[in-house]
Amino acid sequence: METLQEKLLSHFKSTGKICELVHDELTMQVPAESVVEVCTQLRDEFGFEQLIDLCGVDYSEYGGAAWSTKDTGFSRAVNTSDNTLREESGQRFGVVYHLLSISENQRVRVKIRLDAEAPVVDSVVPVWASADWFEREAFDLFGILFNGHQDLRRILTDYGFIGHPFRKDFPISGHVEMRYDPEKKRVVYEPVQIEPRTLVPRVIRDDNRYHVEPSKRRLRNG
Repeated sequence: METLQEKLLSHFKSTGKICELVHDELTMQVPAESVVEVCTQLRDEFGFEQLIDLCGVDYSEYGGAAWSTKDTGFSRAVNTSDNTLREESGQRFGVVYHLLSISENQRVRVKIRLDAEAPVVDSVVPVWASADWFEREAFDLFGILFNGHQDLRRILTDYGFIGHPFRKDFPISGHVEMRYDPEKKRVVYEPVQIEPRTLVPRVIRDDNRYHVEPSKRRLRNG
C-alpha cells in the first residue's frame, strides 16, 4: 500500500493531487474538473480496471446530527471537534469512487467535492461502463448531475417523484404518498398524512447490568 501511495504521489505531484491513508484505505482528493483525466490514468497506468462503486455524499451537517431525548430513550453525544469534512466554501456535495486493480490486488478511493447550488461533474462512463447505473443512482438520490451521461434519469424512485431523498434537508416522510384508488382504478398521489416523530435507535451497552448468563438466556428463549 505504501509503495502504491508513493507512486501516486510522484505521478500526480505536478497536478497537486492529495493522496493519503484515511481509515487504512488509500484515498485521493481530486478537483472535480480533473476527475476523468485522473481516473483514465489510474485505469491505464496503474491497472485499476474495475470501478467497484460510485456514490454521492451530502456534507451538510456532516457528523453533527444527534438524537435529543427528554425522559425516555437514549441520547447520542457527538464530538465534532475533529470533524474536518463539513461543508466548506459552498461545496456541499461530493462523489466517491472506489476502484480495484484485479491484477495487482490493490484498491484506491477517489473523492471530489461539488458546489451546493450546481453539483455537476463529468461522467466517467467512458472510463468504466459500470458507472452508468451508479451515476444514475447518485443523480436520483442526491441530485448530482453527470455531464456526458447518455441516459441520466431516475433509477430507484418513481417517475413522478419530487426531490432527492438522500439530501439532508429532504423530509423523512417525503412530500407525497401513493395509494391505489379503487374508484379511479389507478394509483394516486396525495400530500403526506404521516405524523412526524423522532426515531431513537436502540443502544446496546456492554456492561454487567445487561449481561445475561448463557444458561438463563436459553431458558428465556425456551
